[in-house]
Amino acid sequence: MFINLVAESNLHPMKKLFLIIFFFSLSPLLYAQDNQDNALALQYYQDGEYEKVAVIMQKLFLKTKDEGYFDLYFRALLKSKQYQEAEKVVKKLIRQNPDLLKYHIALGRIYKESGQQANAVKTYSQIIEHLPKDEFGIRELANNFYQAEEYDFAIQAFLQGRKILGNDQLFTFELLSVYRFKKDKLNLIDEYLHALSTMPQLIQQAQMVFSAMFDGNSDYLLLQSAIFRKIQKEPQNESFVKLLIWQYLQQEEYEQALRQLIAQDKRTKDDGALLFENAQLFVDGEAYDTAIKAYTYLMSKGKDNQYYLPSKLAITDARYQQLLQGNSPAIEIIALSDAYQAILDEYGQNAKTRFALQKMAYIQAYYLHNLSKAEEALETAIKIPGLQSTQQGELKLALGDIYVLNQEPWEAILVYEQVAKECENQHIGDEARFRSARLSFYQGNFNYAKSQADVLKASTAQLIANDAMELSLLLSDHLETGSDTLALKRYATAELMQFKNLPDQALLQLDSIALVYPQNNLADEILMSKSRIYIKNKEFASAARLLKALIDHPQKNRLTDDALFTLASLYEDQLKEPGQASLLYQRLITDFPGSMYVAAARKHFRKLRGDNIGT
Repeated sequence: MFINLVAESNLHPMKKLFLIIFFFSLSPLLYAQDNQDNALALQYYQDGEYEKVAVIMQKLFLKTKDEGYFDLYFRALLKSKQYQEAEKVVKKLIRQNPDLLKYHIALGRIYKESGQQANAVKTYSQIIEHLPKDEFGIRELANNFYQAEEYDFAIQAFLQGRKILGNDQLFTFELLSVYRFKKDKLNLIDEYLHALSTMPQLIQQAQMVFSAMFDGNSDYLLLQSAIFRKIQKEPQNESFVKLLIWQYLQQEEYEQALRQLIAQDKRTKDDGALLFENAQLFVDGEAYDTAIKAYTYLMSKGKDNQYYLPSKLAITDARYQQLLQGNSPAIEIIALSDAYQAILDEYGQNAKTRFALQKMAYIQAYYLHNLSKAEEALETAIKIPGLQSTQQGELKLALGDIYVLNQEPWEAILVYEQVAKECENQHIGDEARFRSARLSFYQGNFNYAKSQADVLKASTAQLIANDAMELSLLLSDHLETGSDTLALKRYATAELMQFKNLPDQALLQLDSIALVYPQNNLADEILMSKSRIYIKNKEFASAARLLKALIDHPQKNRLTDDALFTLASLYEDQLKEPGQASLLYQRLITDFPGSMYVAAARKHFRKLRGDNIGT
């Protein structure tokens, strides 16, 4: 009966816990003897009739001297505001048990709840001044403070206990727990750094806790300042340096992180393991120049170092990722293609160098527009023995794309269908079907493209499902009239130009739609498409102007959430206007709660809110 009462109650979770602990702390014999009184008292407590609870619990406490009964008796007296009676009972218990400090804490609590704050503080402070020189006793006392919701005095008990016992490593986990509960970030930081002096194994836990609790830049700056102070006192402690590097990475201060990593590598005469591990984080954060510096440093250790070859390959890959961001000079594009060729010349054409053939083909096709060389590289890669089916499928899809570029759509469709059959029920199979649908769209075969896209909306691959949904909605919106269909064909041609990486031609096609078909309903799509071209070309101000126009005067509102998120990202990352970004993220969250961008927008908004308000 008791468990059901507590479970169904609206009590605070800590109070529920207290009642459950109280119930199970009673000995089975006593509980059996006084079962009826117990059940009645607990029912009264649940109903808020605390005076009746006090009467029953007083009788049971005087009869049994069981501390469990006292706890509920004492709580009932406080709840019913019988402060004088409570003070009388507690002072009597103190005279009988002067060394039992829980009664002293109870007296302090009476003073606090009856409005005698000064007496409460005086009582608690006297308890702290007369702590027992016993680790278990101090821990029990602090726990009593915690149960009384006197968290600051619980902290004082632990800290004073360290002094009394002459061991400043005691009570670490208890203090961390209280600071975290209180959301006391400054003391939590200090306590973790204190602990890391002797317990380096806590660094991952510290990182997880800080990630969960920190709201923004100011919190990380607090951590940074505290780490610097610790490094000055303990310059040889590697835990602090590792935590500082982690802090820089969280703030995306990659150059600072690299400097610390190189300094630590030189100081410890390491083989570069930690630096190599973090260099990939630079790539993930699109800090390609920083990543290239990191890999170059690793290569300077010589060819005998285990990270020499992986770093050499990683530099090439970082430059490739940088190329995909757009606007790389032609000389750098050619140099990158040559770098992949050099890898193939040195290590041969095999399963391990397949990536070099595939990426070199991409560069040749989309940037150097040498389709024959790209086709040759992919055909060579497909014939490499020992490839997994998914690896072969990726290469064949890339070859199908080359056929699209080379105006051989039927060859492309055959390849896409082959991969779809060979990789049935796999993500790459769905990808092949989507590329087939996209090619049908480029060709103006809209009904067939829509039927394929509708099927793929159920794909287990989220990205493919989203792309299929986007294509399906586009076609649904613009197949209503002959004029719309003609305008859509020109729009599809512009999208094909973008696929071929011919942005200038794509822009010409997009600009012509309004001239040739002034009544078209593609204004939103045209603005979004042009903004993506400008973003790839790093013309961020022009992209922002178009996105604002789409947001302020949308035709159908279908792309507004996409435009809001894209524009907010531009303000945050490229135009460095966090205030504008924050407003746009907030508008997206409020106006489009069902958008696929809401989760990401909320994360960015919280980060920016932390930067702005200095929480």
